[in-house]
Amino acid sequence: MIEAVAPPTDPPGNVDERDTLSSFLDFFRTVLIRKGQGMDAIQLATPLAPSTLTVGRLIRHMTFVEDHWFSECVAGTPLEPWASAPWEQDPDWEITTADGSTFDELRTGFEAACARSRAVVESLASLDHVGVGMPPDRLESLRWVLVHMIEEYARHCGHADLIAESIDGRVGD
Repeated sequence: MIEAVAPPTDPPGNVDERDTLSSFLDFFRTVLIRKGQGMDAIQLATPLAPSTLTVGRLIRHMTFVEDHWFSECVAGTPLEPWASAPWEQDPDWEITTADGSTFDELRTGFEAACARSRAVVESLASLDHVGVGMPPDRLESLRWVLVHMIEEYARHCGHADLIAESIDGRVGD
């Protein structure tokens, strides 16, 4: 069993742009993973109707999103299992394959993806860096990716909050 997830730390208020963006992103990473803490595989796969989203599916989706944006788009390094996933047969493959996973399995994959993402961010000298894996019609900077990821986490943490509350009454974070 993996140790409990500590509550998120408020982002510092007086740091440079890179630390501000990274701190907000880490805040939401912690919020999302805490939503699944203590849930069994059945609870992790329980949706809030009419949606098919579950806390487990959201964690798995954000594991993919971390690797997609930071490893693939920014660093130009496609990773498995995403690179060979059967996207043509199941466009939501990263979501549907979460069902039946335990919290520890989901958390381990998620935290590994977040660590890879942090390493990519730390390796780049400037937030103006344009990802080497970006399609030619989408030349977003590292700054844009960080802001986009904060937005994506904020939205999905709200989804996870509603789902978790419907399962066990937990709110907050």
